[in-house]
Amino acid sequence: MLTKDLLRISRAGGGYHPQFADREYRPLAARVIGTYQGHVGEPRANLEEALTALERDADDFKLIRGLSALLEREATFETETTIEPARARRAVFEAAEAVGVVSEDDRAMAFIRASESLDVSADDLETALYADLEERQVLTGVESRWDPDELIAQYNMSLAQTALFDATELRVRSSEPKALISAVKRLRLMYEIHRPKGRHATGNGSASDRTVVVTGPTHLFRSSRRYGTRFARLLRTVANASEWHLEATIDDRGTERTLELSHECPVRVPDAEPIADVSYDSSVESDFAARFANLDLDWNLVREPEPLATGTRVMIPDFAFEYDPAGATREGTPDGTDSSDGGYGDFRVFFEIVGFWTPEYVEKKLDQLADLEDVEMLTAVDESLGVGEEIAARDHRAIPYSGTVRVKDVADVLREYERQLVAESAARLPDELRPDEDAIALDVLATNYGVSADALADKSFPEHERIGRTLVRPTIIESLSEEIESGMTLADAEATFDDHDITDSSAILSHLGYRVEWDGLAGGTITER
Repeated sequence: MLTKDLLRISRAGGGYHPQFADREYRPLAARVIGTYQGHVGEPRANLEEALTALERDADDFKLIRGLSALLEREATFETETTIEPARARRAVFEAAEAVGVVSEDDRAMAFIRASESLDVSADDLETALYADLEERQVLTGVESRWDPDELIAQYNMSLAQTALFDATELRVRSSEPKALISAVKRLRLMYEIHRPKGRHATGNGSASDRTVVVTGPTHLFRSSRRYGTRFARLLRTVANASEWHLEATIDDRGTERTLELSHECPVRVPDAEPIADVSYDSSVESDFAARFANLDLDWNLVREPEPLATGTRVMIPDFAFEYDPAGATREGTPDGTDSSDGGYGDFRVFFEIVGFWTPEYVEKKLDQLADLEDVEMLTAVDESLGVGEEIAARDHRAIPYSGTVRVKDVADVLREYERQLVAESAARLPDELRPDEDAIALDVLATNYGVSADALADKSFPEHERIGRTLVRPTIIESLSEEIESGMTLADAEATFDDHDITDSSAILSHLGYRVEWDGLAGGTITER
């Protein structure tokens, strides 16, 4: 999928129409691919400058950025230096403090001293100093799976998937109904199957008369990013059929619109399987993975993560849990400090399931656990093996199980880690926070700082008032008190709040002394409390 800021949509006629790229954009796709390939070995900044030049020449800069975003996932950027940048900075700053830098000559002397202590040249040291900044990282390779036609196909698929992320309901007919329903089940989506009175075309190669109705992510009581991602992935299976028709109800920022797609649209599956089944070493692992995914915790489950060094050997745990409370990439805090100072970094808890193995294999596994250092490891141990105490003695958490791993036991341990992480990240943040925005949701502010919203619970905001889950400046509250009045529609009130980037309408209305007199489920009128 693409990010929402790259969504290209037309609302002509009250509809919701993705602006697909057709074959006339093939030369443009080729230029984007060529730009990436032509900048291998150069810093990211040079690549971005070339892409910006393409945007200036294009009719729609969002199209360039969308194509670039897809190729970005195929690109590899590395920090190329003779010395690790953090180590270089530490050496230079220590030398600068010793020298007392006030002039260019002092600065040069500090670099010479630091380079001598690290046994590198001063030029190499200066190059390494900030080589890990994103714009200075070097593009080392582009392993694109797509030629220009396939890149356009992937773009159109991604554009449609992004549009579907705001769907409340999806209605699909397909010439491959069994494959469609199978995919819905594998993706663990909520669905119904309808057979309307008026039968649609049936038979070989035509759309089935059965309509699969799938509940969309914005229709849930609690919006789930994971559910929305699985929901959007369904399109790959839908578009893989020879004939299909899709109709989605879209929540377009409070306005209900209809999105229609079919096999006649330029949406096709690039050369890849629509849904790849994950293979597992045992039914215990697959059962655990399926049940854990349904919990919707703030932890991502990673199958077979990176290898861990255990002495002279390597261990690949069955899973890793990545703590991801905000579900967003964090590049820095609002005040310019490193997000790692207040966030969670790449915190992981590795998870190994020890099942019905031979005594020799269990002993090897225990030896591997003993050699692990500075790794958070959780181990589920079959009770029949009787080695839980030995694992605990190696400073790793052990959970006994019989038959299946209890997801609740694992979740309880992860929540202990959560409480510790939240407390640590909250302690690193200042007691007083002053966001630049006039109004900002606590969840968004937490994402900006790279922490969970819970880490902000005990912080004070001298320049804002906390209303529900939103921080609002007093001047904005005064302005809203003049703009909101009894008798106006809820839609007009929400539009006013939207102008001030306030999404929690119920809380702000209550604060202003109003309530909603509902007229069915469609809307209502603002009245005084």
